[in-house]
Amino acid sequence: MRADITSLFGQNVYTDNATYVGKVADIVLDVDERAVRGLAIIDINRELFDVTSKGVIIPYRWVITTGDIVIIRNIVNKFKKIQPETED
Repeated sequence: MRADITSLFGQNVYTDNATYVGKVADIVLDVDERAVRGLAIIDINRELFDVTSKGVIIPYRWVITTGDIVIIRNIVNKFKKIQPETED
């Protein structure tokens, strides 16, 4: 997958199940390997991430495709807050 790195900045990120994740703020590069290692995401969907920071970094290996938006593998099961079950 080849793309101009600057074209990723500001793009909306969604899972392959159409869940909004956030916006691309920055790119994590491995200069020695000459490869993209991750995407720094801001304006994150707080329903997905239980963090107090303004953003998260997701591994680039999760990216399925880029274009007008970035689509990543479904991560809901990896980060979603676990709600305690209530008894009826």
